[in-house]
Amino acid sequence: MTIFALGVNHTTASVDLRERVAFSPEQLHQALARLRADTGVQEAVILSTCNRTELYCHGNVSSDLLMGWLAGYHGISAEQLQAHSYSYEDDAAIEHLMAVASGLDSLVLGEPQILGQVKQAYQFAKNQTSVGGVLERLFQQTFRVAKTVRSETRVGENAVSVAYAAVNLAKHIFAELERATVLLVGAGDTAELAAQHLKEQGVARLLVANRTLARAEAVATAFGGQAHTLGELPELLPQADIVISSTASTLPIIGKGLIESALKSRKRRPMLLIDLAVPRDIEAQVNDLNDAYLYTVDDLQGIITENLKNREDAAAEARSIIKEQTGGFVAWLRSLDSVDVIRDFRQRTEAMASEQLARARTQLQAGKDPSEVLEELSQRLTKQFLHQPTKLLRDAGANGDYLTLAVLQQLNQEDSK
Repeated sequence: MTIFALGVNHTTASVDLRERVAFSPEQLHQALARLRADTGVQEAVILSTCNRTELYCHGNVSSDLLMGWLAGYHGISAEQLQAHSYSYEDDAAIEHLMAVASGLDSLVLGEPQILGQVKQAYQFAKNQTSVGGVLERLFQQTFRVAKTVRSETRVGENAVSVAYAAVNLAKHIFAELERATVLLVGAGDTAELAAQHLKEQGVARLLVANRTLARAEAVATAFGGQAHTLGELPELLPQADIVISSTASTLPIIGKGLIESALKSRKRRPMLLIDLAVPRDIEAQVNDLNDAYLYTVDDLQGIITENLKNREDAAAEARSIIKEQTGGFVAWLRSLDSVDVIRDFRQRTEAMASEQLARARTQLQAGKDPSEVLEELSQRLTKQFLHQPTKLLRDAGANGDYLTLAVLQQLNQEDSK
């Protein structure tokens, strides 16, 4: 029995290929059933996100068979897929899954969203009865490892995108960021990401100014802000404690004169201006003004580089945790060898029987009624034999562990034949 991980991700395949091998939510139900039927794997989980598609399987199968199945399902050549994919077995597959769930294999090192995506993939497969005892234990241990990595290392800390770095900078300068008025100039992807981070920080008043009002309205509506056009900047700037600009303009759209006028209206209350645009949106001369604090994308890049280095150092700690936990899981997996399990089970039950038989013989030698001795022997053996299964049944029922309940029910049915 082998555990396999096979797939493609942002480091091995282009967006075009990743799109072609992705599974839509509507496909997953049929895909899981076909994967098990076509390849013979006992258990399977399919993880499909914008940056990766991966199969996690347990059973008697080969990576070539899984590769052929994935290629065939999506109608592409196995040779093309093989050139842009990866596959792992046993220790390496376990370690890979734990690294993925911990954010160590992501486009942005340490990003937290992937753990939720792995949990969703596992839960979907479990609901389709595609997860058995081995993958159940593997994914549960993986979730515990990811939580440990988050709590015991700094792999998820510090800004590693310009939008997040900008918001993080604003947070450090404004102790009560939720009370600040923030003006986003531009409504592209960077501005939208900044808006998301600002919302997470509790900013109550968000102004969005863009060349086209419709796009400004789309971002403002999504994050509870107010939409404006760039023509309204002279009226908006005096209201803004923080300005984050990220347009595609080829020339600066916020000059020294505009900020000077805004500061006069604000009665010299300071303004933080963060220019994320290349070419720049805000004239460099703004830095000459008192009470105006201008940061460019180059200033933030230094912060990001340092933070990324800190994350990489933390990732080394995380991989050490994962390697240790992988070893523990492999040891458990090897303990499942059926010959050893049968031998241990027989030895345990024979030891219990011998103990109770010796007790019965002592009672007979002492002159106790043989029928009473046999009755007591029967009761004691039954009680001992049923103690552990009964405990397992109670715990499984309390925890909703339907897999264990099903196995014990099957044993009961077999015994009754």
